[in-house]
Amino acid sequence: MSANPSQLRKFVSPEIIFGAGCRHHVANYARTFGARKVLLVSDPGVLAAGWVADVEASLQGQGIDYCLLTDVSPNPRVEEVMAGAERYRSEQCDVIVAVGGGSPMDCAKGIGIVVAHGRHILEFEGVDTIRVPSPPLILIPTTAGTSADVSQFVIISNQQQRMKFSIVSKAVVPDVSLIDPETTLSMDPFLSACTGIDALVHAIEAFVSTGHGPLTDPHALEAMRLINGNLVQMIASPNDIVLREKVMLGSMQAGLAFSNAILGAVHAMSHSLGGFLDLPHGLCNAVLVEHVVAFNYSAAPERFKMIAQTLGIDCRGLNHEQVRKRLVDHLIALKHAVGFHETLGLHGVGSSDIPFLSRHAMGDPCILTNPRSSSLRDVEVVYGEAL
Repeated sequence: MSANPSQLRKFVSPEIIFGAGCRHHVANYARTFGARKVLLVSDPGVLAAGWVADVEASLQGQGIDYCLLTDVSPNPRVEEVMAGAERYRSEQCDVIVAVGGGSPMDCAKGIGIVVAHGRHILEFEGVDTIRVPSPPLILIPTTAGTSADVSQFVIISNQQQRMKFSIVSKAVVPDVSLIDPETTLSMDPFLSACTGIDALVHAIEAFVSTGHGPLTDPHALEAMRLINGNLVQMIASPNDIVLREKVMLGSMQAGLAFSNAILGAVHAMSHSLGGFLDLPHGLCNAVLVEHVVAFNYSAAPERFKMIAQTLGIDCRGLNHEQVRKRLVDHLIALKHAVGFHETLGLHGVGSSDIPFLSRHAMGDPCILTNPRSSSLRDVEVVYGEAL
């Protein structure tokens, strides 16, 4: 099922530097932007792991001044973005560097948007709402999964309304991404599982998205192969840097795919759920993935069959219903192998919460590129299956 060759496709990505130890070169890249003072964004966990100190040492070595901002929650909040922007202005910074997982990176992107426009972050929800370029942005991911460091997505949590909102624009693709597998050595098994499943879902959703095409498909398939083939072993052997590198590369490939093909119902529903319960994003994806795959399968059976084959499932002689069952069973087995036995009910979600969750999911940009068009009732049914 080849893409129509007459369809226009675009592909955006940052300048990417990949490899062990590349975090130590951050000052060289800050210098190319003429940095006089850097706003360095991180969080308490990454600070304690020592990765911030490496970045500070690099900046100090080149004589670049900086100020440190580490008040970032898991699922970064509107108030934290606004406080960070105020800090950027009051300290007269001119470049933003973030080191951490998706939360510090998304917070840094949000700060850039607010600083550039002088307006509140809530005003930028949606697709292509950004009119002014952000300050230079350098990202150093410390998890193998979120892909905020290569994507045109920003996800911010609005605690007042118990919801997350998405900002999608090529203006938030960072200028430079320094992808250093060594930084993932501080991930505990749960975080490794959350971010690894997140990356796998990125690849699956990008491959079946209505926005997929020849520029994104190879990245999505290679991401699935790398993550499926190495995630379980990486969690079992956490100090194996070669396995870390393979999963980190898979995460990056998945990020390039979904940033350009966009995602689907897993992420639309996961954003709604994560905002409601303030749960880790990867955990939300893990709870939902097999239910959404089962729902979507009939809309793109040949592409889902390619996914199954890429994940090592022998599809010879099987009809689509059998392939669908094998694929769903494989995803469940992979989740169990990395330690996930979660349901929505375990986290306190009841059937009375489903209408609220479903309304917000239907308003998420990711629902627009889901391969099967989804009504509010469809989304409610899938949430119900995941209870």
